Amino acid sequence: MSEASVQQAEIAVEQEHVDRVHHRLGELRTEAEAMRARSYEHGKEATPEALYERDVMVHHANRTLQALDAESEGLVFGRLDLASGDTVHIGRLGIRDERFENLLVDWRAPMAAAFYQATPEHPLDVVRRRVIRCSRERVVDLSDDLLDPDRAPADMRVVGEGALMAALTRSRGDSMRNIVATIQKEQDEAIRAPEGGVTEITGGPGTGKTAVALHRAAYLLYREQRRLGGPGVLVVGPSPVFMSYISRVLPSMGEHNVELRALGEVLDGLAAQRLDDPRTAEVKGSPRMVKVLRRALRLPPPDAPEQLQIFYRGVVLKLGADELGRIRRSLHSKGSQPNRSRMRAADALLEALWRKAQEAADDDFQPDRERLITEIGERIEFHRFLVTWWPPLYPMQVLRWLSDPGRLARAARRLLSAEEIDLLAKSWTDVSEWTVADVALIDELRTLAGPPPRPRRADPDEEPPPRNYDEYAHVVVDESQDLSPMQWRMVGRRGRHASWTIVGDPVQSSWPDPDEAAEARREALSGARSHRRFTLRTNYRNSAEIFAHAADAVRDLVPADDLPAAVRSTGIEPRVREVDAAELPEAARSETAELVAGTEGTVGVITTMARRDEVREWLSAVDSERLRVVGSLEAKGMEYDGVLVVDPDGLAAESSTGRRALYVALSRATQLLAVLRTR
Repeated sequence: MSEASVQQAEIAVEQEHVDRVHHRLGELRTEAEAMRARSYEHGKEATPEALYERDVMVHHANRTLQALDAESEGLVFGRLDLASGDTVHIGRLGIRDERFENLLVDWRAPMAAAFYQATPEHPLDVVRRRVIRCSRERVVDLSDDLLDPDRAPADMRVVGEGALMAALTRSRGDSMRNIVATIQKEQDEAIRAPEGGVTEITGGPGTGKTAVALHRAAYLLYREQRRLGGPGVLVVGPSPVFMSYISRVLPSMGEHNVELRALGEVLDGLAAQRLDDPRTAEVKGSPRMVKVLRRALRLPPPDAPEQLQIFYRGVVLKLGADELGRIRRSLHSKGSQPNRSRMRAADALLEALWRKAQEAADDDFQPDRERLITEIGERIEFHRFLVTWWPPLYPMQVLRWLSDPGRLARAARRLLSAEEIDLLAKSWTDVSEWTVADVALIDELRTLAGPPPRPRRADPDEEPPPRNYDEYAHVVVDESQDLSPMQWRMVGRRGRHASWTIVGDPVQSSWPDPDEAAEARREALSGARSHRRFTLRTNYRNSAEIFAHAADAVRDLVPADDLPAAVRSTGIEPRVREVDAAELPEAARSETAELVAGTEGTVGVITTMARRDEVREWLSAVDSERLRVVGSLEAKGMEYDGVLVVDPDGLAAESSTGRRALYVALSRATQLLAVLRTR
């Protein structure tokens, strides 16, 4: 038989099994729908026991349907032929036939581990490993690895090329694919690491760090469903663009109990996307801001009264500004949260009024302490004073107060320079949209101030405001090298009792003081008892030609071991072109059009954050749904088939980390890279 005939015959064999799997999937879906329908009938008895049983049955049926309805693309993707003669098919879900025999083994199950871990040196009793590529329910391609030729039967046929290299040539779309069919051994070891403590995954561009972290989350949810299924898993990434890019990976594997949040969305009720200029972001992210905010909370509110005057039984009791200031300082010195101290504030004021009454006592005025405190404490004018002198503190309101340079200078005395105070005050003047860096400050104020009283809702059907949730069982932090110390404090609060997966690459860091960020990270993860680290060293994204050009940007800044090795070569070198500044718009259009014509997947144009909108306007005439124009910070974690980097020198100058930011932009391309600079 010819090679093509052998492949078609083997495809027919696998198609028969795939048909059985999908037929059984339909039966299971019908059974789950029937169970859900019966559950609703069961609940009609309306007894507490029946209603509880109904809810449990409906929940189980819905979870089953969610898993069964996960994307059918690539439901069956692998097969192992074992030395024992047994055959095991691997897929996104575990499916058994009517006799409870395995039709499909879930990729996360121990039985499937050999699919990723077996090598010719250590075959793990695997004779042949087959990768099956499907389009919906149709098998379209096969790829075999013969791992143990000496134990292969005489009639065993081997077809296709290595699955990984085939996957690397596929064009990218707007969402990240899951990589369960092509996970490599070094990646699989990180995915299947024990759940507890901190698992750190480091590696350069294109090493699959993000995909490994997401597959690890799916693996842990499968293995630790009881512990992780209730509190859930939080995945934190750098930007909404990035979170949208990865959003389909976990649902495609049947996992829905995961929250994906960009750094500007970590705090409930806020969704910030706007970015500060780099210098302002550095000040907002500095750990010095903890003391600044703590002091800000201790300052009197801008409209706080400066004296309290009460008429009591013909005597004027008066507390002046100095006395009120001493009372405020005394209350704050006790260290309790201001919003939890309002009753203490009332008691302290009443006690001070009692001392004034004692000083005013004479033959005609003999005050009684208990009566005075009770009578004044019930007066409406006293409560009005208290509300304005010690009001509920709301984090966003407190941050807006700091737009007053004088007030900010008092809070930042000997902590921030005059230039830094000016930058912050200007950033909070007429705030119509919070920035990503502001979210961590608002969360810090939320923690320092304590919960304010819940406002009464006029409409009884109105939903209560969202409350912060900080009891996740597992937290994944992607692009961790970019988190500021204040962002580490914010993320750390979400996982005080959690296990962690931390993903990053120090070479790509955009935070100017790595030691400062490392200390904040240690504090955020201080509750974890164990720490394990995996380093991914193979760049699967870039061609060798593209990555060599990207690595040249930082080769003199970092150790050689921190740069991964690219595994494939295309023979196509990056294009670098210099033009006059006036020619830049037209050159950008022509280079972009050439990239769109030369690739089947997405094309990313990456430029400075400052001129992103300008470049978008230049390229508005380029008619392609595959084109994406992003700023340098938005390119974090992304990949495109073709990339045009516009103004690389400006991009490096814009970031405090200089050429490291350029390295990130240059390493986003999978197939073609063009660079456009001005003379």
